[in-house]
Amino acid sequence: QVPLVESGGGLVQAGDSLRLSCAASEYTFSHYYMGWFRQAPGKERDFVAVISVGGNYIYYADSVKGRFTISRDNAKNTVFLQMNSLKAEDTAVYYCARAPYRSTRVDAYDYWGQGTQVTVSS
Repeated sequence: QVPLVESGGGLVQAGDSLRLSCAASEYTFSHYYMGWFRQAPGKERDFVAVISVGGNYIYYADSVKGRFTISRDNAKNTVFLQMNSLKAEDTAVYYCARAPYRSTRVDAYDYWGQGTQVTVSS
């Protein structure tokens, strides 16, 4: 089974925007913090953003703060990442994941999607 499925990646120019989506089952989604991470070629998987169940807590990595927006639609079991003013250094595979508590650490997340490729050319 594939309980988390990312979509919306693609090839864009620097300065462009993309919106990523992560579709989950209700069982996978309910009562979990949802996070976005990214991994560039040859690099470690890095934190991007996290959102609490009700959206009261949101936190971003410094590298994306002011450019990216995380949101969730609990009725549709979907989390989004709106990415604006994209830079070449944003190029990576983007993953959504769930966690039982808020964290920026990879090891706090217990379920991961397969990822969607975002490529930003300059």
